[in-house]
Amino acid sequence: MQLDTVRVLDLTRLLPGPYATQLLCDAGADVIKIEDTDRGDYARYMPPMTARGVGSVFDAVNRGKKSIGLDLKTDGGREAFYRLLDNADVVIESFRPGVTERLGIGYETVREQNPSIVYCSLSGYGQTGPLADRAGHDLNYVGRAGLLDMTRGDEDTPVVPGYQVADMSGGLFAAFAIVGALCSRELGDGTGEYIDVGMTDVVLSFAQSLTAGVFSEKPPRPGETPLTGGLPWYDIYETADGKHVTLAALEPQFWRAFCRAIDRDDLRDEHMTSDPAARQALREELDSIFGDRTRAEWVKAFDDVDATVDGVYTPNEAVESVHCRARGLIQDDTAPPRIGFPAVCELPASDESIPDHGEHTDELLRAANYDETAIERLRETGVIT
Repeated sequence: MQLDTVRVLDLTRLLPGPYATQLLCDAGADVIKIEDTDRGDYARYMPPMTARGVGSVFDAVNRGKKSIGLDLKTDGGREAFYRLLDNADVVIESFRPGVTERLGIGYETVREQNPSIVYCSLSGYGQTGPLADRAGHDLNYVGRAGLLDMTRGDEDTPVVPGYQVADMSGGLFAAFAIVGALCSRELGDGTGEYIDVGMTDVVLSFAQSLTAGVFSEKPPRPGETPLTGGLPWYDIYETADGKHVTLAALEPQFWRAFCRAIDRDDLRDEHMTSDPAARQALREELDSIFGDRTRAEWVKAFDDVDATVDGVYTPNEAVESVHCRARGLIQDDTAPPRIGFPAVCELPASDESIPDHGEHTDELLRAANYDETAIERLRETGVIT
């Protein structure tokens, strides 16, 4: 995977947009992080902090990028942006709808100068519709998309997801859409396009397995649908040490293998029963069975069994696992260690440096044909940092 000829102007901050551009950067793209001249990306200062005094979230999703401090509210700042735009392939922004237009860097204006640009707007609710201007964060988006309602047992209070699902999936989809648009440009007539990604929309698109219920008179309820706990052979069970394992024996062959492994062939015919009483009896039996051994014992017991049983692990345990190490996902030669590109493929050599605020301002402006006198004048007037 090589994006080394692609230049990205990144106007985003915090987590979703920077995650999108981090994926592009990991694949070789030249990502220029355009930050305001005051404090830059807020994530720089959000705890927990790394040993070098940078917010850990910023550290995680801004590796290998270049930072330029520009005041886009000024004529000088906009002029510098337009010069950078001349050699750019992608612009990605995460402002509220209408902000880039007011700054004079909206898609229509940008396209006039660079018709080949791929321009992506990443926001909570998208650029159109009644919620477009509404403020929000990850928790709001997953709540609006229906995920929170389904993330609970029965009618318990919804549980805050352990990861920022909307932020990360929105960033991932933005990166996917950008790469797709770049392919279309190369295969087409060379013109770019506009991409509108709403994080709420992305999360809602994950509800494909609930489609039958979503479009019926009886809405899906947590703990009742096949993949949210309605099936005893697809659920989470507590082990003897108070930890948990997952059983996901949807296919008959996996259920048969499970029954053989626990020496309970008498349970084979219970698979896919639709009788509520039979399901409840089976669930109680499985509760008792899994409660007889520790998590580690159960996982080891199924190491060589072609059945769908595994452990529930903490994030700390996950990153230390043999699986993650074997896949090369954990980069522990950095301080702090990092979670790398989530695919095994050919990638360019990575740059693990984290840019200081405005660290590459002078370098980038020189490349855009500013001389030292012009750069100093911009700095004296507060246009750059």
